[in-house]
Amino acid sequence: MNKVRTLEEVLEWIEDGCALMYGGFGGIGTPPALVDGILKKGVKDLTLIGNDTGFPWIGIGRLVTEGRARKAITSHIGSNPNAGRQMEEGTLAVEFHPQGTLAEKIRAGGVGLGGILVDVGVGTMLEEGKGKVEIDGRTYLIEPALTADVAIVHASQADPFGNLVYDKSGRNFNPLVAMAGRLTIAEADEIVPLGSLDPERIVTPGIFVDAVIPGKGVNWIWAWEKQAATGSRNAPHGN
Repeated sequence: MNKVRTLEEVLEWIEDGCALMYGGFGGIGTPPALVDGILKKGVKDLTLIGNDTGFPWIGIGRLVTEGRARKAITSHIGSNPNAGRQMEEGTLAVEFHPQGTLAEKIRAGGVGLGGILVDVGVGTMLEEGKGKVEIDGRTYLIEPALTADVAIVHASQADPFGNLVYDKSGRNFNPLVAMAGRLTIAEADEIVPLGSLDPERIVTPGIFVDAVIPGKGVNWIWAWEKQAATGSRNAPHGN
C-alpha cells in the first residue's frame, strides 16, 4: 500500500482540540514541514505530548509561542520561556513527568498496555488521584499510558510502505511516538523506492505509519536568528 501523501492531505487529520504527539528533542527530530503546516492552517487548542516544548522558534516551540496549545504533557519546558510565561499566566496547562517515565508512558500506549508502575512520587503530592500497588514489599504508583489522536515524526528516509530510518540523535523519541498515535504521519527527508532500505536499518516498521510526506528541511540560520530576536508573536513564520 502506497502511503505517500501531500502535506495538504494529512493536515485534514489535525483539527482544533486534538491531542498531538510529536517526536523531537530540543527541536531535533521534530518534523518542520508538518509544524509549519499546522501553523498556517490555524489549528488551535492542541494538547501537545512530547519530550519538551522546543525553543521559541524551533521545533514544536513554534506552536507554543503562537499560543496554539492549551496543554502540554512533557518532561521540561526550560528551553522555551514562552511556555513558562503561558504556564504562569494560566493559558497553558503543563503536566510534567520525568523523562524516563514519559518515554515509558508513550511506549506503553504504543504497545497497547494500560500503564506502567513507577516509584517516583510515592509519599508525595504526586500520589493524588493515582492508583497504587505493592509488589515484593515495595509501593508503586500506576501511571496511565499515553496515546494521541495524531502522532507526527521526522525520519531521514522512508519508503512508500512507511518503513522509517532515522539519522543519529534525530531518532530520540520518534520510534516511541510513531507507535502511539491513532494516526501517525511521518515526514521524511528522502522517500526511496520500495526495497531500497536496508532492513537492518529500519527502526519503525510501516505497520505503525499511516502516511508519509516529503520533508523540506528546516532553515536553522533563520530559526536561530528568530530565536535571538525579540520573540514577537507577530513575527513571520518563514522557513
